[in-house]
Amino acid sequence: MQLGKYARQRLVPFGAALLGTALLCFLLSDIALAEDAAPPVCGGKILEKCTPNAGDTAWMLTSVALVLMMTIPGLGLFYGGMVRKKNVGDTVMTSFAVTCLVTILFALFTYSMAFRAGTPFVGGLDRMFLRDILSDIGKGGIGNPNPLAATIPESVYICFQMTFAIITPALIAGAFAERMKFSAMLWFIGLWAIFVYAPIAHWVWGPDGFLASGNDAAWVKVLDFAGGTVVHINAGVAGLMCAIMLGKRSETGPAHNVVLTFIGAALLWVGWFGFNAGSAVSAGMQAGMAMLVTQIATAVAAFTWMVVEWALKGKPTVVGICSGAVAGLVAITPASGFVGPVGAFVIGIGAGVFCYWGCTGLKRLFSYDDALDCFGVHAIGGIVGALLTGVFAVEQYGGTAGVLEGNVGQFFNQCIGVAIVFVYDAVASLIILLVIKMFVGLRVTQETERDGLDLALHGEAVQ
Repeated sequence: MQLGKYARQRLVPFGAALLGTALLCFLLSDIALAEDAAPPVCGGKILEKCTPNAGDTAWMLTSVALVLMMTIPGLGLFYGGMVRKKNVGDTVMTSFAVTCLVTILFALFTYSMAFRAGTPFVGGLDRMFLRDILSDIGKGGIGNPNPLAATIPESVYICFQMTFAIITPALIAGAFAERMKFSAMLWFIGLWAIFVYAPIAHWVWGPDGFLASGNDAAWVKVLDFAGGTVVHINAGVAGLMCAIMLGKRSETGPAHNVVLTFIGAALLWVGWFGFNAGSAVSAGMQAGMAMLVTQIATAVAAFTWMVVEWALKGKPTVVGICSGAVAGLVAITPASGFVGPVGAFVIGIGAGVFCYWGCTGLKRLFSYDDALDCFGVHAIGGIVGALLTGVFAVEQYGGTAGVLEGNVGQFFNQCIGVAIVFVYDAVASLIILLVIKMFVGLRVTQETERDGLDLALHGEAVQ
């Protein structure tokens, strides 16, 4: 009896311990299975039913807001301060209306045309009306990212590229300010976004574009980190075509409010960090370097412009230093993910000198009325930046060497890219303008131009 009692006393604790151990193992196995069942992290070759990188997504959401701020209110105020008071309303209205129109077009089909696989010349239409976009809501945070932005939701990538598509045609307004019909402007911007911006964006940034540096089968690999060719040369050349087709303004005047221009330029500078550093599409080392060189090049270009203007005209101006800053931002844009601080310094100096010349000497030489220097700042600055990218590109930073590291061919690639974009843009923009002139008309009447576009076209006036 004593032996049986002793055995029971020993067996009960042992059985309880065994049962507890089994239960613990069962629970741990459930946790392990749950972890195994979690969706993989997006990136690399994992592009379906995966979890976006939270840090990259947060940075890109911030970049979207920064780049949108560049157009409204940044560009609207920058341009609005430089026109005469009677045309301020039309100028800021143009930036706002372009934002609305291009957003609609981008969602309908230009995103698909630019950033989906199709042909070397234009993307497919599998994302028309943004169909088949997987929502992250109610799906456990999983999605299918665009291969061009493998670690963030496609919805975020769409928003980011949408802000680029918005500001590019909005920049063109600087060339035709104070004399273009509002209806003609809407037709031109809409058609240009479809037939010029979308194809060129696909050539340079699309997964199978014939100029895309990330496409192994590209005919010519052009380095354009954030839009030197796609945005700035593109907008500047279109602006020049508008200025030529519209002709000169009947009367001109000084900037009516340099404080508005100063505020606009400051917003552009801040927002440009999203423009350039955001183009890394990740919160990593390349984004950090892009941000650093953006700050350096912008400051150098603004200071250079100020010194040149001071030396040649005797006085440094607010509009001048602000224009110099924008020129530096433009020039560093294609290079920002590929060059280091030394390259940024040289690009800044080049932007300050050549863009000042583009806004003064070049404009006088050919006698065209680029009202707010869209061509002089954006096309000239974009060309300077694109070509110098081929010189100062550092393989350690962006994966491609430039002339200084022995890759002379890259400079010629940049030249080819600039030439192709320039010619196609000029021809296509002229065709669009000629069609609009035939059916709608381009320029307001002399009476409207004399009285001001604000009252005549919008029934409003700035007091």
